[in-house]
Amino acid sequence: MELGLPLIPVVDNATSHLLASAFVGIIMCRAVYILTGYVSVLCFKGYDKLSYKQKMEWNNRGFSTFHALFAASLSLYLLLYSDLFKEDPQDGLIINNYSFLSNSVLGISIGYFLTDLAMILWFYPVLGGLEYLLHHGLSLFSQFLAVISGCGQIYILMVLFTESTTPFVNLRWYLDVAGEKNSKLYMYNGVMLFFGWLVARILLFIYFFVHMYIHFDEVKTIFPLGLCTLLTVPPMLTMMNVFWFWKIAKGMVKTLSKSRQSQIHNHIQ
Repeated sequence: MELGLPLIPVVDNATSHLLASAFVGIIMCRAVYILTGYVSVLCFKGYDKLSYKQKMEWNNRGFSTFHALFAASLSLYLLLYSDLFKEDPQDGLIINNYSFLSNSVLGISIGYFLTDLAMILWFYPVLGGLEYLLHHGLSLFSQFLAVISGCGQIYILMVLFTESTTPFVNLRWYLDVAGEKNSKLYMYNGVMLFFGWLVARILLFIYFFVHMYIHFDEVKTIFPLGLCTLLTVPPMLTMMNVFWFWKIAKGMVKTLSKSRQSQIHNHIQ
């Protein structure tokens, strides 16, 4: 009896590499979580006055920021500066390209998303609501397929680069908790968040879809579950990004208006 095609084609050593990388990601999150607490006690006098849940979220955003910097920088390197996704007919389809480094980055990122998702569920809804559960779930599933199959990593890394906006989101929360919501740094960070989100989560996704359309002859060669995921998950993430962008834009306008009114008031006095 002939066996049908596997639901997910598994490349050599992918499973062991994924497990090892994800474990590293989980350990990384735990280490940075603890380190954030120690550093915060020394550098921020108000840390000890925070509630238990605030301290937990403070430390959680510490490893969230660390992962964002790690994932965004290595994704940028793999996409732009390495030869991994160089378009060369002799190298075959770029949709099937992967490397030890790309698998490691995605595996470590899976470890981060697992850790963060576990904390979100445990402390629900302190660290985020249903939209965060959906975002993390979609990200985990997509990255898992990309590592196991070795397919579509160019697009998964594009999406992973969008984590570059996370440090601005976290700094905004830190400043708010520290009572610096009226500071210039809070205002400047809000502006940077707006433009960073516009580039990394709106314009990049437009490029993502254009690139996928141009290379659709390659895209459609992916195994069925991978193709279905590639055609459905990015549009869902795009809708979420547009919704969050609208909220960020409203917040920036409100902050700039308050700053402008404060300047006028001080000038009159």
